[in-house]
Amino acid sequence: MIMSVLHKFKAIVLTIGALGAILSCGHRYTYETVEGDPLNARIYTLENGLKVYMTVNKETPRIQTYVAVRVGAKDDPAETTGLAHYFEHLMFKGTSTFGTQNYELEKPLLDRIEELFEEYRETTDETQRKDIYRRIDSVSLEASKYAIPNEYDKLMSAIGAIGTNAGTSYDQTVYIEDIPSNQVRNWAKIQAERFSDNVIRGFHTELETVYEESNMYSTMDSEKVLEKMLEALFPSHPYGTQTVLGTQEHLKNPSITNIKNYYKTYYVPNNVAICLSGDFDPNEMISVIDEYFGSWKPNPDMPERTLTQEDPIKGPLSYDVWGLESEYVTMGWHGPHVASDDDALFTVLGQVLSNGTAGIMDLDLNQQQKVLQSMAFSYMLADRSLLIMQGNPKQGQKLEEVKDLMLGSLDKIKQGDFDESLLTAIINNYKLSMMRRLESNRGRANMFVSAFTNNIPWEQQTQFIERMESVTKEDLMAFTNEHFRDDNFAIIYKKQGPDPTYKKIDKPDITPIHMNRDSTSAFLKEVLASKVRPIKPVFVDFNKDFKKLKLSEGAHLVYVPNTLNDMFTLSIVFDVGSVHDNALPVAFDYLNYLGTSEKSA
Repeated sequence: MIMSVLHKFKAIVLTIGALGAILSCGHRYTYETVEGDPLNARIYTLENGLKVYMTVNKETPRIQTYVAVRVGAKDDPAETTGLAHYFEHLMFKGTSTFGTQNYELEKPLLDRIEELFEEYRETTDETQRKDIYRRIDSVSLEASKYAIPNEYDKLMSAIGAIGTNAGTSYDQTVYIEDIPSNQVRNWAKIQAERFSDNVIRGFHTELETVYEESNMYSTMDSEKVLEKMLEALFPSHPYGTQTVLGTQEHLKNPSITNIKNYYKTYYVPNNVAICLSGDFDPNEMISVIDEYFGSWKPNPDMPERTLTQEDPIKGPLSYDVWGLESEYVTMGWHGPHVASDDDALFTVLGQVLSNGTAGIMDLDLNQQQKVLQSMAFSYMLADRSLLIMQGNPKQGQKLEEVKDLMLGSLDKIKQGDFDESLLTAIINNYKLSMMRRLESNRGRANMFVSAFTNNIPWEQQTQFIERMESVTKEDLMAFTNEHFRDDNFAIIYKKQGPDPTYKKIDKPDITPIHMNRDSTSAFLKEVLASKVRPIKPVFVDFNKDFKKLKLSEGAHLVYVPNTLNDMFTLSIVFDVGSVHDNALPVAFDYLNYLGTSEKSA
């Protein structure tokens, strides 16, 4: 139990297609389940539209929480790109009740800063712009007298949270906390306050952080290659027309007004999911979440999203990208929609090409040392997926030769030139990786995030392996021949040398703000004073929790049953190592490339 409650709960659980019902403290909660779901997930929808995904895992007294907002860089206004990512940073600045010593005195100054930034955006004369920015800096300094920076971090530390983080992609913005199981009420109180009452403060100083991030990513060759690939494959979709970080011009001309409108439009309960995995009672959890999040107002006028179908690529389209890292070549094709019926086929295709061990590229190119390194993978986006193939040349090898070798691997699938047993092995490996993923609360909760932000029905998500098992060699050949030809892809040659397009964003002069390190809001004091039920530690008893057997003279077995899933791990430990023979580490690394007397690699 997470905390004491006044009422007992009764639950009626039905499979998907019908709804279960929970009577809780006078309220009625319904939830969906899926028969055969390994997570035994419950999916609730509150009256305001807020989705709540839950799976119980009592292995440790902690709960992994994700608050996923179905909005990202593709939703940025075209005139202020980078907005979604920038607002993610601002979500850590507090509300009208925390992060401030006196919001009534602070608010007029924050409003004035917003007005000045709008004036700054509309001004083109550089002298006038510098004068406006000096005024922004001056008012911001005055406003900082009332702010309490980093108070959100103090709140999370106070309740024992770890892994505090957030991330923005094209399709989603996700806020991450791992909390003790006895802190659910405080967590819900803080997050509900944060999401329903965000206050934008510390705006111009946070620009420094975003500028630094932009400067860092603009020098990373992998980011430049990905941006160029998306630009080539999606010329009329935000995936290709704008980036997550936004253009330098837009970053230098931000709009607090646009950010506020964005927040009011998308940060609403009918566009958000709370995704949870850990040690809790679902009935209590939904009651607490409804108590704190239930009054959050939905947006009845949420913008409609329609999937746009990109025109087929008529290519191949070829581009050069320059950078100081070593050369490599990347090819990309349009894949199926991430929630389509072909999602399993597409996944199997990527694994047959490259799985790190026995894929066509692994054996034919990497192990045979025809290239320095090559791989293939699926890049999944909500509106469309991509097949990516990437190869690094050996010394003196041309990038065009690497390209041809990788296309040859794709041709082998089209022609059926691979052992059908590879499909069975891939599915077994996928099952194994899924079991490993479901051992962690983070992996379990992240599955919910993926389903919600990509609009994948949970029933479809749970039946993914079954769909993989139905894929035949003939299916794969037909699918590959239809969608992944030699003339409908883009190719990026990453060449070594100075990037002629690189331009660093210069940070503006900013007066150091007041930090108010010793100040504390009444909200934080209330959280610090709250009483929670202590978690009693459970210690391992080495005499009772392990089974010990003697197999033979000098060989002993130590065994612990796995009660979580059907996976087992076997470790054979020899009492000999590099101290005895310094060639042993090399010899053991070599085992990864060998088969047995009966089995190839």
